[in-house]
Amino acid sequence: MPDTSIGIFDSGVGGLTVARAIIDQLPHESITYVADTARQPYGPKSIPEVRACALEVMDHLVELDVKLLVIACNSASAAVLRDARERYDVPVVEVIHPATRRAVRATRNGRVGVIATRATIESMAYHDAFTAAPDVQLTGVAAPRLVEYVERGETMSGELIEVVRDYLEPVRAAGCDTLILGCTHYPLLAGAISYVAGEEVTLVSSADETAKDVYRILHDRGLASGGGATPRHRFLATGDPRLFARLGRRFLGPEIDAVEVAPVGGTTVNGRPARPAPAPLAALGGGWGVLDARAARPSRDAAERRNEKEPT
Repeated sequence: MPDTSIGIFDSGVGGLTVARAIIDQLPHESITYVADTARQPYGPKSIPEVRACALEVMDHLVELDVKLLVIACNSASAAVLRDARERYDVPVVEVIHPATRRAVRATRNGRVGVIATRATIESMAYHDAFTAAPDVQLTGVAAPRLVEYVERGETMSGELIEVVRDYLEPVRAAGCDTLILGCTHYPLLAGAISYVAGEEVTLVSSADETAKDVYRILHDRGLASGGGATPRHRFLATGDPRLFARLGRRFLGPEIDAVEVAPVGGTTVNGRPARPAPAPLAALGGGWGVLDARAARPSRDAAERRNEKEPT
């Protein structure tokens, strides 16, 4: 079990912020990352829909014999945490409580804001998490469009700044000095968010705190890989692997050498069944298509351009 991988999933590239922190803090650990890009975004879905999608992906990760599950998605953490901990024999780590703990330590005036997807805000998961800190005043704002910008790879534009400004107006009006980025996509827009919020506002991402929880659990339960272990990272997407490979290498780095098509949730690309990459690239086995991210990165075919124009 110590030599198996850490399973991480998100609806898209946002969870790579958590993956990056885990790789940095636990450099000898292997990760298996699944992005449910065929069914993203999770934010507009109902809680039962998010739960169904999340459990299907986690079932698949458990079948791959991971030793720990990380729900690197706030919407899924809000929808499925209790079910997941009862359903699986492996430890399950989520992202909401780590961010809450960090925000309580960071605030100076007791006023904390959180921007998240609509599903996360409506679940009241952050409000529930802050019941342990009754002196903190929480202002929650749904900011669903920000996920679209990240999944398009658009991190700087006048339009983005104006969208962020609109979302942060209630947070600024409440005088919050700390802002939780309550979706794992949002740290990838930290530049724009910090620009609008101002330098006096502390931004809190769950990534580093979640990685610390993973470290603690692996150590305490004897699940850590040996110090001499060579990590092997594996990345899968339920949607088009080309799009995930292109954005994934930008946001995570060279750890993404190849992206497999995950056989979860009736995988589709632009409404059609996803086609595996040519046989020579199927080096990771299992009968799934594998895409070399380095070869795919320069490609901008017509289907990709359509995806960038159409909000997800």
